[in-house]
Amino acid sequence: MTETLSPTQARRIALAAQGFSRARPGSVSARQVHRVMDRLGVLQIDSVNVFARSHYLPLFSRLGVYEPALLDRVFLSRTTHYVEYLAHEATFIPIEDWPLWRFRMEDFRRRWAGEDSWMSSNARTVQWVQDELRARGPLRPADLRADAPRERGTWWDWDEVKLALEHLWRTGDVAVSGRRGFERTYALAEHVIPDDIRSQQISRSDAILELTRRAARSSGVATQSDLADYYRIRDRAAVARSIAELVDTGELQSVQVRGWERGGRPLPAWRHRDAVLPRKIEAAAVLTPFDPVVWFRERALRVFDLDYRIEIYVPAEKRRYGYYSLPVLVGDRIVARVDLKADRATSTLQVQSAWWEPQARPGDAERIAAELTLAATWQGLEHVSVSGWGDATEALHTALRGGGPDPSVRRHVHAREHPA
Repeated sequence: MTETLSPTQARRIALAAQGFSRARPGSVSARQVHRVMDRLGVLQIDSVNVFARSHYLPLFSRLGVYEPALLDRVFLSRTTHYVEYLAHEATFIPIEDWPLWRFRMEDFRRRWAGEDSWMSSNARTVQWVQDELRARGPLRPADLRADAPRERGTWWDWDEVKLALEHLWRTGDVAVSGRRGFERTYALAEHVIPDDIRSQQISRSDAILELTRRAARSSGVATQSDLADYYRIRDRAAVARSIAELVDTGELQSVQVRGWERGGRPLPAWRHRDAVLPRKIEAAAVLTPFDPVVWFRERALRVFDLDYRIEIYVPAEKRRYGYYSLPVLVGDRIVARVDLKADRATSTLQVQSAWWEPQARPGDAERIAAELTLAATWQGLEHVSVSGWGDATEALHTALRGGGPDPSVRRHVHAREHPA
């Protein structure tokens, strides 16, 4: 018999699978960071640094205030347990998962094998980059640029070398060995990935089966599209076969979620056998756009009634919500979105816009205000300011003041209340 879940139950299962049913620890250690990674499977990397770079936020959302240098030590040290690869977009993954991605590396290799491909057309550049890494060890792109063989003729072009590094990373010949600031350091994969890991052979079907299993565990309850998107697996037939196998072994259970429909028909969905349904979710959290909870637009709309799109590339005058608006979770609901900026010069967390979502309820402003105050503390900022752009700004300003004047909370009203 197929279990039927309410939308609220599905949200709670999904959030519990992502670690939001647990209370935040009093202090954060590397052990807690590894536990979050065990749940997420991947940590997406992004360069935008208006408030905080994306990969720092999922840990804050789940663990609360922690020292960002801890993330650097865990993920970027020479003894790290993690490495970067395209496991969704660019992400940190456990280093032992490198063989799981060989099928994707081979897909890239086959795609670029033709005589008219970029790799073939730029074979000299590709070979030179590999030779340099083999001879000199890990290098930044700037290191390669400094020693570029310009005297060899017209074949040299700096953009080609950058592209060579990225192509070789995608094919698994090169790995990211660390970062200085946000700049990657590259090395041959054999210098980064231990031999016993790199030598493992995992078939395409076995890799997709394992990734589907992990996506199901991290999602709690999901559709086939949800499971395919988690690791950006484009072979939907392979995902379907993996789901069928996981159902046969009892790892996935078929469910129906009321309201999860397409064309008036229920969407097939599956619940992982280890997924728990908490009585309630007490969490409040600011989420990065690249948090697994919301990174798949179709799922965010279906599960949280959140129609979400980043407006980084939208002209300023046409933005509806702001440059880099962040969804805000209260309980089991996405209740608002806030566009945050860390103004280091004035030590202020600027709430540049704030908007309610359909799931908002009375009292949510106080929970959001507390989370914004915590976010300011996490980023070492002394003040919080709220603009006048958005229908949630007045309530947030009042909540941040605590009902009375507070010198650490400032009210700034934009010249326009709404975008043109």
